[in-house]
Amino acid sequence: MQGWDRNQMAQKAALDIPDGAYVNLGIGIPEMVAGFVPEGREVIYHTENGLLGMGPTPANGKEDPELINAGKKHITAISGACFFHHADSFTMIRGRHIDICVLGAMQVSEEGDLANWSTGKPGTIPAVGGAMDLVSGVKTIYVITQHITKKGEPKIIKECTFPLTGRKIVERIYTNLAIIDVTKNGLFVKEFAPGVSYEYLQQNTDAKLHLYDD
Repeated sequence: MQGWDRNQMAQKAALDIPDGAYVNLGIGIPEMVAGFVPEGREVIYHTENGLLGMGPTPANGKEDPELINAGKKHITAISGACFFHHADSFTMIRGRHIDICVLGAMQVSEEGDLANWSTGKPGTIPAVGGAMDLVSGVKTIYVITQHITKKGEPKIIKECTFPLTGRKIVERIYTNLAIIDVTKNGLFVKEFAPGVSYEYLQQNTDAKLHLYDD
């Protein structure tokens, strides 16, 4: 198999989250990050519907119907977790008390612009959720997404064509093909997935990719 699967993508992101960080996870692949915290590392996961201290997904048959995340999926709570009002949760976000947010994406531009809530097509239902608050209030934004769409179109492009969630806010992109840093000098490949060459990665990326000197 060429590249990483969804679990491996989530694990890669989890490994880059430092000890003691307060982290919010978006819906989809980002939710899986909570299951890959390295042993001995403390990461406190926040969900905007009112929980600080979210644990991994519960085992089948062990779900608590009253314990869900913002994506309405069953979760667990770690020892010492706390619950609070939805408004207080967004006060944490807007007050810049969350260190890292991991989100999904429809498009990411070479300057770190993010589009992840709408394609902009007429008649589509707006579904921005808390994403705009997160990208404006959280200190560091990571993105996890498949490198291309189901139609084979690049998601990492020169300029977003979908409505933006935020401008110049993405710092790192995790895909099934690579980990890519967004810098003031362009997009730099931090790590290639197994079996992926620079040439193949660039063919599937609209924006120009650069390599670090080492």
